[in-house]
Amino acid sequence: MAVAIQETLPTPLGSTSSPPSLFDGTTRLYTNYQCPYAQRVWITRNAKGLQDKIELVPIDLQDRPVWYKEKVYPPNKVPALEHNNKIIGESLDLIKYVDSNFEGPVLLPNDPEKREYGEELLSYTDTFNKSVYTSIKDANAEDGAPFDYLENAFSKFGDGPFFLGEFSQVDIAYAPFVERFQLLLLDVKKYDITIGRPKLVAWIEEMDKIEAYKHTKRDPQLLVATLKRHLFG
Repeated sequence: MAVAIQETLPTPLGSTSSPPSLFDGTTRLYTNYQCPYAQRVWITRNAKGLQDKIELVPIDLQDRPVWYKEKVYPPNKVPALEHNNKIIGESLDLIKYVDSNFEGPVLLPNDPEKREYGEELLSYTDTFNKSVYTSIKDANAEDGAPFDYLENAFSKFGDGPFFLGEFSQVDIAYAPFVERFQLLLLDVKKYDITIGRPKLVAWIEEMDKIEAYKHTKRDPQLLVATLKRHLFG
């Protein structure tokens, strides 16, 4: 995972774009470069070294092609994976699916206790995200609790800096959202999630060294603008 990833990213497909040759045996990840849910699966793909096995098909979510909903994924969301003549969606399911069904490093530790805790942390991601989004929209809300949960989670096994002691599905699931929340809370509420949370700081620093993740990071100003448009209209 230390090797720099060399990949020319395809141009996003919009309403005037033709579809790829669907269900021709090519494995495709339908994604969006600004979407944190899609970023999870993109990181997983990179971490397993599957750039040549899973083709990126970026979708313009502001100008979605009609064929995507009609022929690919009726929920009309990203991410979605075209594999073995079927379409699979939902980012957490896809992290697990790509890890289990493709070659490359296994993104879970062997320790059963760590795997069980990993499932607990993955299950908490939706609660974490909703809590932070709610606090961002409420000027009087207390912002720290979700990040205190993460800080405590890093202490579970004492062998950090990652959640389960080694880079795993759990880090992949949280990284795109922590990245955005750190930027957005500073911008909107002048709240710094790293103050008083040394384990979170160490995790962020280690994540930024991982090429599989670094390759998926976009311009911070664009991320903030996209999120503010999504949250505040």
